[in-house]
Amino acid sequence: MPARKRPTNEDAGTARQVLLDGLARDAEVLELVSELAPLHPRDNTFPGEVFLRLAADALDWCGASRADPLPLEGLRERFLPECDFRGRQNRKLQYAVLAAAALHGGTDPDLLDEVAWWQGDDFWQYALFAAVAYIRAAASRAGVPVRQACQDLAQRSGGIAP
Repeated sequence: MPARKRPTNEDAGTARQVLLDGLARDAEVLELVSELAPLHPRDNTFPGEVFLRLAADALDWCGASRADPLPLEGLRERFLPECDFRGRQNRKLQYAVLAAAALHGGTDPDLLDEVAWWQGDDFWQYALFAAVAYIRAAASRAGVPVRQACQDLAQRSGGIAP
């Protein structure tokens, strides 16, 4: 069986657009996971990096900054109510949320070192959950529908290279 090709910029753009289009039409998070799963090469963090950048873009879009931070308290409960995380799943989500914030702040988290212990090929899903939460939170902070936030974010390039 031939090895799957490495993700391309086009794949990254597709992942970003599928997520934004899905959120704009109010798709369920698990539906988005199913739609995006074919883009994920086994044993690879892609498209997780794309989703972290999109989450960082959402923070930038809504004006989150050191002077005016977006509170993380209650983020999961308020903006991912349809997802139930237990045990290690909470830590994985927390890592993805904090990694996106780190990207927004100008640092580059060491994804491979972190996800090596996860014993699962699911980083990309937690990055997706973090992006969904941040986009919803950014829309709430800006006082606009999620659809509008998605349309605005789609206008940005977002540095989509895998």
